[in-house]
Amino acid sequence: MARSASPRAVLATALALLPLPNGAPAAAQSRVWVSHAGSDSNPCTLGLPCAGFQKAHDVVAAGGEISVLDPGDYGGFNSLQNLRISKSVSISNDGAGEATILTTGIGIEVAATIGDVVTLRGLIIDGSSSANMGIQLFSAAALHVQNCVIRNIGKDFVGTAIEFLPSSNSELLMSDSVVYNNGTAADTGGIHIAPRGIGSARVVLERVHIENNVFGIKVDGTRSTGAGSRVVLRDSVVAGNVASGIIAYTIAGGAPSLIEVDQSTTVDNGQDGILADGPRAVVLLNNSTITRNGTGVAAANGGQLISYRNNRNNNNIGAEGTATGFLARF
Repeated sequence: MARSASPRAVLATALALLPLPNGAPAAAQSRVWVSHAGSDSNPCTLGLPCAGFQKAHDVVAAGGEISVLDPGDYGGFNSLQNLRISKSVSISNDGAGEATILTTGIGIEVAATIGDVVTLRGLIIDGSSSANMGIQLFSAAALHVQNCVIRNIGKDFVGTAIEFLPSSNSELLMSDSVVYNNGTAADTGGIHIAPRGIGSARVVLERVHIENNVFGIKVDGTRSTGAGSRVVLRDSVVAGNVASGIIAYTIAGGAPSLIEVDQSTTVDNGQDGILADGPRAVVLLNNSTITRNGTGVAAANGGQLISYRNNRNNNNIGAEGTATGFLARF
């Protein structure tokens, strides 16, 4: 005759069958959701979404995805960082409307491990003219920025849309995005690429508009002694910036800064359209237009500006400038 289960065994079985409370998922979720009507006391499920990106980031599993359900402001972590990313994650808004981070400090800080990959898609980071930085990266294997807008970053003589400051090897891959109206003073503005220590940067900016900032793009080798930066700007527009549009900048003993400008337009910038400044600063120009800038192209302090002989550099306000060298077309 079979023995009946003990009361303790029956109780354990019954408890195991009970549903978990909303606030305590059995394991980290691979996909979570945020909604303007959600609550950060929710478990970030489709039926019970979170209200902010930070709670969703903290709930989702490493390598998981945060999806936006409707328009709204999804920042608000604290006054310094509206969202701090510390692991591989994808944040996606694929047509829900404007998914915004309104910030007065740093919109998104990326401080992940050297193997992590972060993706931001369909977001608007708005500083309302009172923020320090739109996106600041200290560490990650790669940051993908797709179909995003970064605007109005500028406070107390600081303000840069993207500060890409890796201390190890890292990539920035940005496409179909707009960076405008950022910066308030000299050495602030659009996209600043400046590896630190032995860090290096590999950057591709494709179909990006960088407009009406203080500077447009600055690739800076002064903070690193490593392999430096290699940047490709393709099918893009750098226009209406107060200072120079595209800058490769190095100093003696610093890391190299290389920019390849391919099929892009640099127009209406207040100073140089394109500047190579420093002993290891190199700009390669291919099939691009430089016009109506303060100066067309310039090289200083040993910088090199090399043309493929197929560019249009004319109708600038001051000197057109000339390349320091030429490459053959194959």
